[in-house]
Amino acid sequence: MHPAITYIQEKRDSFVEELKAFLRIPSVSTKSEHTGDVQKAAEWLTAEMRAIGLEHVQILPTAGHPVVYADWLHAPGKPTALIYGHYDVQPPEPLDLWITGPFEPTVRNGELYARGAVDDKGQVFMHLKALEAHLKTQGALPVNVKLLIEGEEEIGSPNLDPFLLKHLDLIGADVVVISDTAMMAKGVPGITHGLRGLIYFQIDVEGTKSDLHSGGFGGAVINPAFALAQILAQLKDRNGRITIPGFYDEVRKLSAEERRAMGRLPFSEKKFQKDLGAPALFGEKGFTTLERLWARPTLEVNGLVSGFIGEGAKTVLPARAMAKVSMRLVPDQDPAKIARLFTQHVKRLCPKTVRLKVTEISGRGMPWLAPTDHPATQAMARAIQKGFGKQPVFTRTGGTIPVVATFTRLLKVPSLLMGIGLPNENAHAPNEKLDLDNLHHGMLSAAHLWNELADTKLIRS
Repeated sequence: MHPAITYIQEKRDSFVEELKAFLRIPSVSTKSEHTGDVQKAAEWLTAEMRAIGLEHVQILPTAGHPVVYADWLHAPGKPTALIYGHYDVQPPEPLDLWITGPFEPTVRNGELYARGAVDDKGQVFMHLKALEAHLKTQGALPVNVKLLIEGEEEIGSPNLDPFLLKHLDLIGADVVVISDTAMMAKGVPGITHGLRGLIYFQIDVEGTKSDLHSGGFGGAVINPAFALAQILAQLKDRNGRITIPGFYDEVRKLSAEERRAMGRLPFSEKKFQKDLGAPALFGEKGFTTLERLWARPTLEVNGLVSGFIGEGAKTVLPARAMAKVSMRLVPDQDPAKIARLFTQHVKRLCPKTVRLKVTEISGRGMPWLAPTDHPATQAMARAIQKGFGKQPVFTRTGGTIPVVATFTRLLKVPSLLMGIGLPNENAHAPNEKLDLDNLHHGMLSAAHLWNELADTKLIRS
């Protein structure tokens, strides 16, 4: 057995305790009151990186939260891997739904509960410990490694692209490794080779200059809540198809083989529905649930506010209504074009009796799809088979990791997405958790990956 693998097995329990220290830091990037905590998380990472033997460890500023960088470049003639992840987390609210505190890491039934456990602190930690295993037992790594861990992923990475453009020499690599995705199910390890893109908007509708008494003014002016509801209702038809003209023009169709491959995956729509607690599944007609999740675009209302929402009754005619709307995009949709089409369509739907403001918020994410037969991808498949004891499946995901498409564009090298999360681990929701078996086998897989890549010939574009 390789010494690095023995090291990981022997330190399995102590690694969990180390991870808890990372998870106790409330590095919520979207809230200004946590700016100091985000910095503290960056400092925790740099201390950990130095302790395991990485070099050139530094906290690099951006216009927002900083990027943490480190490397180890003493494997001449071997590939260079760039590991990307993020140390910021989502807000924990609503707090009353957590069984234990979001920043009080707790193990229950083999699962570690805390905000950031699976997204993405636990998966970043997994790679750190795999590197530590090699460096502490061998004094070296099989390949050259760079780490780039950012602090703004959960707010759309608004400053990452400018940072990457400024530091192209620093981030040059032969392959990118990212762990910020999920497996299909426990016992079904996988490699993600497709992501959806993302655009996000806020729609504001305004009627009168202030809220009005619904008895004294109802029937004389339009209710902005109704106006907004009517706009939103017209963005999709009854079959779940988006009505924006031109929205589907560039959508890449699934091939017959791709549809067959998805159909062979271990996925049960009945179990999926039961796990969600949904009365029924719903989506665009003519496609399976997996096809809709992975390869079809969506439009969703993420938030909706108007009028009186407190306890009891208040007969008010609201002056304003607001909705937040996001769209997940697929290859070969262009976020800029879809943003323009969406704005134009909302303006067409809006009645003249209200004032309308459509604002794009958060960063855009490009869709991404990679081949599964690349030598680096096959090296990862071998590593996962050794780490989990099972051949991985190839999957897509409905989520967005904007930097993947950026790396593809700037570095022109393959990105390998090896996630150890599970669909039911409540990322972005109360009671986020990480399966500790998956964490352990993920560390083993990551340790094997560096040996596999060392024997793989990669040609940088």
